[in-house]
Amino acid sequence: MHIVCCLKQVPDTADVKIDPETNTLIREGVESISNPYDLVALEQAVRIREKYGGMVSAVSMGPPQARAVLREALAQGADQAFLLSDRAFAGADTLATSYTLAQSILALDRQMPVRLVFCGKQAIDGDTAQTGPGIATRLGYSQFTYVLGVDRIDPDMGEIQVRRKVESGQEVLRGPLPALLTVELELAEPRRASLPGLMASLRQEVPAWDSRAIEAEADQLGLKGSPTWVKKIGAPPARASGPSFNASSEPGQAVSDALETLLNDADFAADLNLQP
Repeated sequence: MHIVCCLKQVPDTADVKIDPETNTLIREGVESISNPYDLVALEQAVRIREKYGGMVSAVSMGPPQARAVLREALAQGADQAFLLSDRAFAGADTLATSYTLAQSILALDRQMPVRLVFCGKQAIDGDTAQTGPGIATRLGYSQFTYVLGVDRIDPDMGEIQVRRKVESGQEVLRGPLPALLTVELELAEPRRASLPGLMASLRQEVPAWDSRAIEAEADQLGLKGSPTWVKKIGAPPARASGPSFNASSEPGQAVSDALETLLNDADFAADLNLQP
């Protein structure tokens, strides 16, 4: 079974800053990490490979430094990895990104038929959750989003059953392969790479594929293929902290003071149909 896992290198959100002139993220000097949701997706892909056999291919679209997330994927169990890197890919929105990744999956499918694709639910730098579904739509694969568990795979019947998160709890879905899954953090705990795995990942080649390698159409890549763009982005203004009440010495007084403060707030009082 050939399984493809899509990964993204993202800035560590604890350090994200925004350039007020360009309205873009300042990436210089900011540590880059593997998107946490994608590492969960990779772990599930490796577990399925270990159970059913086959191969796990990792792909990532980005600049040359994005090879770091692919070497991490190799260290954690991926069999091969490919970097999608081309100036033509720059400035892509989720529509153009999903096209590029879909084309790379088609290229991998020509090597060995792809039966499963795993993506993180979302990337922590964009939070759109659109790329995975976009890939599934372009490829015509069964689509399972917000996956919490993979209950059963029947390679002979070409069927998969999963559990996914919904507002009321969970639902069980079954569908045909090939399929694409976007996963929640609760699905699996990513393993720690072994020392032999780390050493092997440093020696293994990570080829770079450009637009020609994936047989992509130029007008669907990067800025040309992106019908959406960010007009403005910024950090929310800092908010002053509200009043605090220490209940360690006189809890009754603290509760009274808190209630008085709430009832003196016009908006809060209006919601309760009270006069401040």
